[in-house]
Amino acid sequence: MTELAQAGLAVHASIALRESPRRRAWRRFRSNRLGYYSLCLFLALFGLSLFAELLSNDKPLVVRYEGQWYFPLAQTLPETTFGGDFPSPTDYLDPLIEENLAKPGNIALYPPNPYHYGTLNYFSTEPNPAPPDRQNILGTDDSGRDLLARLIYGFRISVLFALIVASICAVVGVLVGAIQGYFAGWTDIVMERFNEMWSSMPTLYMLIILSSMFAPNFWLLVLLLSIFGWLGIAAYVRAEFLKNRTLDYVRAARALGQSNLRIMVRHILPNSLTPVVTLVPFEMAGAVGALTSLDFLGLGMPPGTPSLGELLSQGKNNLDCWWISLSTFVVLVVTLLLLILIGDALRDALDPRKVLEGDAP
Repeated sequence: MTELAQAGLAVHASIALRESPRRRAWRRFRSNRLGYYSLCLFLALFGLSLFAELLSNDKPLVVRYEGQWYFPLAQTLPETTFGGDFPSPTDYLDPLIEENLAKPGNIALYPPNPYHYGTLNYFSTEPNPAPPDRQNILGTDDSGRDLLARLIYGFRISVLFALIVASICAVVGVLVGAIQGYFAGWTDIVMERFNEMWSSMPTLYMLIILSSMFAPNFWLLVLLLSIFGWLGIAAYVRAEFLKNRTLDYVRAARALGQSNLRIMVRHILPNSLTPVVTLVPFEMAGAVGALTSLDFLGLGMPPGTPSLGELLSQGKNNLDCWWISLSTFVVLVVTLLLLILIGDALRDALDPRKVLEGDAP
């Protein structure tokens, strides 16, 4: 029995030796259940938010009225089309329109939450901000807009913003760190002094000053956060390039006459991406926090844009309306927690010192 067990272990070890590093890292990541399920949940929530118009909208998805089919999400239809009195765009929450669409033979398929992020609930029986009820399951904000709709759209904007910022920071950080680490010498000294001066600036205060000088918009905020967010990734990539540039496979590539660019891209970079992959979730969490902070201070997205920071500001101004602060706080904390757990799991999965059962000794 002992010999059979030893033979099984030997076979398992031989399979592990043939296993590619990527598959081994993925197996390690999946073994971290907390990080793996956090990734699945985050991707599911983000995937649903990409279809926010189908989940939360004040327009029906499909309408069949008097034998004709309409698609209000793709068409701007006057209310006279559905028996209204005016040629203005249809308000599908108008009781008259709802009554006409509900007549026998007509069909109106509404999203699960029949409110857009900018829709005002004129028919609420409570003063705004209104508490949760059957019409607005999470209540409304101080303008009468549905809180659930603003959270769905605000979550999507925050994650997209974080993805773009993290991608730009990763590209700039890899470029700067690779140049520093590969060429070293005076190139590294001069660029490192610049990095030290740049990193010594108070980032949040600089963002506040620049945001107050220019009209805020999505892409301006992406630019402002990106010019300060690449320093951490550049430092890690620089260290990896400094370590790998002296190894034998790099010396062999130089001896074969390969160019510096080819050596950097084809040989060193694939072996130096571990810190980049590990830091991306943390960069995203930082971008979400920075955008929320700027929106909370009124220096972020333009007025009217669904924003987690703007909802937190409303909660501060309406302390008795607990549903605003509570729901926004839950969305923000869950988002940041999922990103941090994913980052921790990636760090463990890509750490060669972590050995799991089944890994080759």
